[in-house]
Amino acid sequence: MSSSPLVIPNAQARRLFLDAQGLARPPRRRLDHAGLLRLIDELGFVQVDSINTVERAHHMILVARNQTYRPAQLRRLLERDASLFENWTHDASVIPSRFYPYWQPRFDRERARLIERWRKWRRRGFEEVIASVREQVREQGPLMARQLADDAAAAGRKRAKGSDGWWDWHPAKMALEYLWRTGELAVARREGFQKVYDLSERVIPAEHREHVPAHDDFVAWKCAQALDRLVVATPGELAAFWAGISPAEAKTWCAAERAAGNLVEVALAPADGGPARSACARPDVADRLKELPDPPDRLRVLSPFDPVLRDRKRAERLFGFDYRIEIYVPEARRKYGYYVFPLLEGARLIGRIDMKHHRDAGELRVTGLWLEPKVKLSRGRQGRLEAELERQRRFTGAERVVFADDWVKDVA
Repeated sequence: MSSSPLVIPNAQARRLFLDAQGLARPPRRRLDHAGLLRLIDELGFVQVDSINTVERAHHMILVARNQTYRPAQLRRLLERDASLFENWTHDASVIPSRFYPYWQPRFDRERARLIERWRKWRRRGFEEVIASVREQVREQGPLMARQLADDAAAAGRKRAKGSDGWWDWHPAKMALEYLWRTGELAVARREGFQKVYDLSERVIPAEHREHVPAHDDFVAWKCAQALDRLVVATPGELAAFWAGISPAEAKTWCAAERAAGNLVEVALAPADGGPARSACARPDVADRLKELPDPPDRLRVLSPFDPVLRDRKRAERLFGFDYRIEIYVPEARRKYGYYVFPLLEGARLIGRIDMKHHRDAGELRVTGLWLEPKVKLSRGRQGRLEAELERQRRFTGAERVVFADDWVKDVA
């Protein structure tokens, strides 16, 4: 008769996850280039986003884990060392180059899928210029979209000022993105935040391009690597981590690994005190629970795209924290604000803060703070918040932190 699954209390599950996500380590230890590469490897990927309310998402994700991080370190790993590459997980992300072989099967899947989706969602014309854009990059070297002919402008259609959404993409830009998403091109560097594309063979080291894994190996790698970063997960959560395999494929992998003794069933207690949820873990999970470090008790601002929060439903079950980015919500219907940052204190998500770096004025302006129910803004907590805002000020280069008169809000 098999024994009952190990029940993992919610507080321990949170600490397991934060430890795996690099948030249980001393945040002031010196981070060199090798250490940064190890950190990104441990995270699996770091999402890149264009919104620059305080600082771009990838930089905020990394500085939340180590306050000595500087953006120049990431540029070196991407542009000089080629230790990282940019491509797609759920969105554009920075990924260790040693993982590149496991993106090649995904490139094959993307070819037909993107053509079909983009025919429905975007203007026609990009398919006809894919070959010519490819040859232009081959002959001229690294190119940005703005260096290619803008068919929309040539036809006399002017873009809206400041608009850079996909609806404004001219066919050549769409062709560049298609070739990048399917692996023929790679991002050699960025200028400002604009991608500079080149042939993958001129960007990705040869040793990472030579091996293309078989389908079963691709699925096994995706599941195993996801579990290493989630520690305790359901098949659906494993599939969602990279967004490259299906829940059915992950379920099949989990069943085979359990039969082989490489996984064990556990029961994960949710934050709301409801019934424990069945999940899988490595056989050493009980030993890991005995040696869990306590996360630093400091308060930290997280990016809305931090991997701790990327799976919103999982974050709600694990932390009891319901989070939504409201950038696409009409202003009158927003509950909190356009781009509100979650706050992590120790192993708890305790609230959210609305702030913006006003670069022209040299100010980091705080306009709203919402703490979770039963969380009070004690003197000690306010001191920890002010210390974190000072770290954010130094990191962004703002001259001062400024608070609105009514910045402490009631729970919405």
